[in-house]
Amino acid sequence: MRGNAPGSSRALICGSLAFDTIMVFGDRFANHILPDKIHMLNVSFLVPQLRREFGGCAGNIAYNLALLGDTGLPMATVGHDFAPYGDWLARAGVPTDHVRVIAEELTAQAFITTDLDDNQITAFHPGAMQHAHRNLVSAAAGIGIGIVAPDGRQGMIEHAEQFARLGIPFIFDPGQGLPMFGQSELQRFVSIARWVTVNDYEWQLLQQKTGWGAREILERVEALVVTRGADGSTIYTRSGELTIPAAVPNAVVDPTGCGDAYRAGLIHGLLHGLGWQPTGRIASLMGALKIESRGTQNHRFTRAEFERRLAAAYG
Repeated sequence: MRGNAPGSSRALICGSLAFDTIMVFGDRFANHILPDKIHMLNVSFLVPQLRREFGGCAGNIAYNLALLGDTGLPMATVGHDFAPYGDWLARAGVPTDHVRVIAEELTAQAFITTDLDDNQITAFHPGAMQHAHRNLVSAAAGIGIGIVAPDGRQGMIEHAEQFARLGIPFIFDPGQGLPMFGQSELQRFVSIARWVTVNDYEWQLLQQKTGWGAREILERVEALVVTRGADGSTIYTRSGELTIPAAVPNAVVDPTGCGDAYRAGLIHGLLHGLGWQPTGRIASLMGALKIESRGTQNHRFTRAEFERRLAAAYG
């Protein structure tokens, strides 16, 4: 699973830490939302099933990196309610040296209600995430690579610029934060990043907003990685296009966080100087292992189990 590392095996993960409160409504929203009354909507859903999960892109990526034996340092801002999450990360072997507590704020929180058709209604409170720009990339030592994942808008801009100034190669992973940025901002992110990763929907949006296709982006970065769910992923490089088939999970339980698990696999491969094919396969298997468990940080495996699954998936 490892090759010769080009540098430090520590990655700085600039992104969010959040609580995800997930509720299940035992009916269909469509049975309770009247189309002719949408202008005066007033609905209430009984949710007997509720669970609270630890999430946020930085936490998810760092957790998955720890499973792979690497050190991912989350750089994030959290609120005064963060203690249970901090304890969890400590037990998972994830350092919290660069997690800043904003005493007057709550940690970012998503409230997700799902119906029987898997439709979702989500409310998101950014809370302390809005202060992400108060963290400085220069505060972290011994970093091999970085990633700018969804976070506070100003934090994403400033952390990308700081990585570039310090000469630390980084992945630009705009995710659900992509709509916050205009053409010139996205072009700047791409121009100073070493790699870009998006899912297939985000790839279409990135092309629309930047006016750049794969050719123009590859004039600026070493690789563009586009994930396509069950259809696998495509890695575009200057030397060609590589299709990575999806690793097949034993069960499809919860897709939330699969993208972050995949990104941890990418970072692992980059940290250890692996080629794009083994890196893509490791990343794909990470997504498959995650989808087999509920929540974003409840899956586990040993090195031997991972190697067996990798061989079974790709030979």
